[in-house]
Amino acid sequence: MNLENIAAISTAMSPAGVAVIRLSGDSPLKIAEKMFKPSGKTVVENFTAGQMYPGEILADDFTDFGFCVYFKGPKSFTGEDVVEFHSHGGLAICQGVLKKALSLGARLATKGEFTKRAFLNGKLSLASCEGLIDMINSESVSGVRAGYALYREKLTGQVSSMQNELLDAIAEINADIDFPEEDLEAVSRERVRQAVINVINKVDKLISTFRQGRILKNGVKVGIVGKPNVGKSSLLNALLDYDKAIVSDVAGTTRDIVEGSIDINGVRFNFFDTAGIRDSNDKIESLGVDLSKKIVSGCDLLIFILGGGDITKEDNAVYEFIKDFNHIVILNKMDKGDFFDARADIKISALTKKNIDELKAMMYDKAVGVTDLNADFLCEERHLFALKQTKEKLLSALQGINDLPLDLLSIDLTAGWNALGEITGVTATEEIINNIFSKFCVGK
Repeated sequence: MNLENIAAISTAMSPAGVAVIRLSGDSPLKIAEKMFKPSGKTVVENFTAGQMYPGEILADDFTDFGFCVYFKGPKSFTGEDVVEFHSHGGLAICQGVLKKALSLGARLATKGEFTKRAFLNGKLSLASCEGLIDMINSESVSGVRAGYALYREKLTGQVSSMQNELLDAIAEINADIDFPEEDLEAVSRERVRQAVINVINKVDKLISTFRQGRILKNGVKVGIVGKPNVGKSSLLNALLDYDKAIVSDVAGTTRDIVEGSIDINGVRFNFFDTAGIRDSNDKIESLGVDLSKKIVSGCDLLIFILGGGDITKEDNAVYEFIKDFNHIVILNKMDKGDFFDARADIKISALTKKNIDELKAMMYDKAVGVTDLNADFLCEERHLFALKQTKEKLLSALQGINDLPLDLLSIDLTAGWNALGEITGVTATEEIINNIFSKFCVGK
């Protein structure tokens, strides 16, 4: 455990009903004895762990009435002794309480230091810590669920199981090397082969969930495309249910990317209303068109709008540009007539919002597809990279399983084990660890 006491405000720095000032370390209760006066008969040094005590919180320049709670290590979040003061949520109040704790010997915590101590003290895996920050930063239900699955060590459990299988294979190899007189090399190679194939299959299964996992965590990136003045901005406004984009009869009005977001079935959909894709002599509009084409290539889903009435060469040119992407074709302006186009998936009116709910359901099916948001998904780029490294090393071992000396096979298996360990944190470098915790706020 760390000996140094750290302190920070763990709630948001804005006026609120309650604020939490947290201390962790070797002796935070000693600090609490000097700045908390219990209302009852139990003195601070005799506080029962996990029980909240009312009383006066003594700052240098004022007194506040609140609560103090003590968590005894190692059965605490950080694995160390922890004290929390629950004060009123005025900025001057929580800053004054923190200042008092610092004057009594605590040090101001750095970003994510409480969670980092939980990791270093074996309370959380590195993947679990990443899940925690994902939950805190999430703006959607699906993002919270994805983060919670990581936080509750679901991925860590799967990775640890794979690491154990590789360790058993490495032990098999080492035993054969140490006892060659047993003449079991052929048996050892076959057992190692089966173990490696089994782990590769599990790695592949996890990797296959990454696209959906990324979408559940970060949201769906949706590009609204079509020729100028076809109703893209009107559709964006209808989807958002408020006027986000400028609507005008003048072709080429949208010259920058306009963003907006909505929630569909717990998943965040982030919209990009692009400039009309066409050839233009207007230099500024041409820049918008070029940017639109770049946006399109990075989207998870494209909504291609046909404006009803006569279909022009411009419509066909845009369709040819986007047809190989994941897309929905919309026939807009049904309020002006019953138009038809064989490419259309749905008819709508952005003006009257006709069939907008049906369009949202179609968007969810096209971009997300899953109905069980509680299933296990791979969400982090870092984890994907580690799994791909693992697979590369194991495929190398599998390729040489019949010909390579056993000690060389062991090198590849160990490299695969190390790559998996980067996910849980067992083999993660200090640079990786510091980078992850730099994303946290100070109080967490």
